[in-house]
Amino acid sequence: MTEAMETPGSETYLAALAGILADVEDAGRVIASGQIAELRVLAAAGRLAEAQGVHSDANVLLHDMALRSISAEVAGTMRMTDRTVQRRIGEARVTIEGFPAAVAAWEAGRIVRGHVSAIVDAGVNLPAEMWAEFEAIAIERCEGQTPNRVRGELEILAHRMHPRSFAERHEKATAGRCVRLVPGRDGMSDLIATLPTVIVEGIHDRLTQQARAIIDTRVERATGSEVVATDARTTDQVRADVFADLLLAGTPALDDTRDTTAGPLGAIRARVQVLVPAATLTGHDDGPCDLTGRSPIDPATARTLARDTRIWERLFHDPTTGVTVSTDSYRVPSGMRRFLQARDQHCRFPGCRVAAIRCEVDHTHDHALGGKTELSNLAHLCQRHHSMKQFTAWRVRQLQGGVLEWTSPLGRTYREDAPTPAVAFTPAPAQPGDPAPF
Repeated sequence: MTEAMETPGSETYLAALAGILADVEDAGRVIASGQIAELRVLAAAGRLAEAQGVHSDANVLLHDMALRSISAEVAGTMRMTDRTVQRRIGEARVTIEGFPAAVAAWEAGRIVRGHVSAIVDAGVNLPAEMWAEFEAIAIERCEGQTPNRVRGELEILAHRMHPRSFAERHEKATAGRCVRLVPGRDGMSDLIATLPTVIVEGIHDRLTQQARAIIDTRVERATGSEVVATDARTTDQVRADVFADLLLAGTPALDDTRDTTAGPLGAIRARVQVLVPAATLTGHDDGPCDLTGRSPIDPATARTLARDTRIWERLFHDPTTGVTVSTDSYRVPSGMRRFLQARDQHCRFPGCRVAAIRCEVDHTHDHALGGKTELSNLAHLCQRHHSMKQFTAWRVRQLQGGVLEWTSPLGRTYREDAPTPAVAFTPAPAQPGDPAPF
């Protein structure tokens, strides 16, 4: 490799990178075509199996046997197990027959496979007669967004459209909470807990904080002329060890400063960021609330969190556009930071879903170069993308309305719109005797 090739920003380097991107796009189109063709073939296999039982009194059994037989035949060609192929046949039929517009948009290059999966995963929870309506809205939401960015929004949309309230469905779902043990290999197993989302998020957040506290205070010892860390575990490994300590002993064993009361690790509490519509907070609506950057939670849990928290934020939205225009709070931090958290919700690099409360507020135009500390020059970036903005050739400028325009080293631009507000209010005339919203 020549020196010019190794220098980011050189013409040779940029030409090579442009060629790679063009090849990636070409490969993506070929792969998408093949994946869609495979889905259609698998769906056809499912229809063939179903047709075997149409004229039989024992049509259910006949259909099942036919499906098993066809799945085994296809599995031999695909080099998979017949159970896997049978499952994929079912998924293919739901996708091809239940959400044809999403498949057509994928085929046209408007969206990618991840978008289709997100649409199907959220849409199947609705009654089948509502799939087409949901699908049309979902495709528009997906265009210009990455699948992981839009997945949570689609789940909220589906919950809002569902004829049964989210609270009613969540109450039924909580009856299925459980802990499962799945034996693994090499003396390892998976312990899987199915719990309400806000509880799981809190558990993971607390474990993460404790793991980081341990990693930040690692002891190093001198060995000859070298300094060697006494603890070389990764964050995942420390998080798993703390999890085991808490469950087995009730306190983190690695907290060397602990005494009769909880030490620094034991004193760490979880943080979650939840957006609660005013109507839900007052009990006038039982729709889902948004666990920012993740997934919906039930309204009863959101009300409990709002009642018990000492960190209280109100969000005001323009009733016409649904855009957050201001906030207020009992806590001391500046209103500017609160407004940015309400506006951004997560890291503003394209595709990133790190919640705003875990991000850094960045000056789009560097403060050291004259950038002002004002809303039109601030946005949340996670540590990874904040560093990338500082130390690579990626550039960003903030347009009107909080839109970020990122420019890659090749000169390609990616617009990152401010997230769609998780809640929106519709003006309604006040009725006599209605309580004040706050």
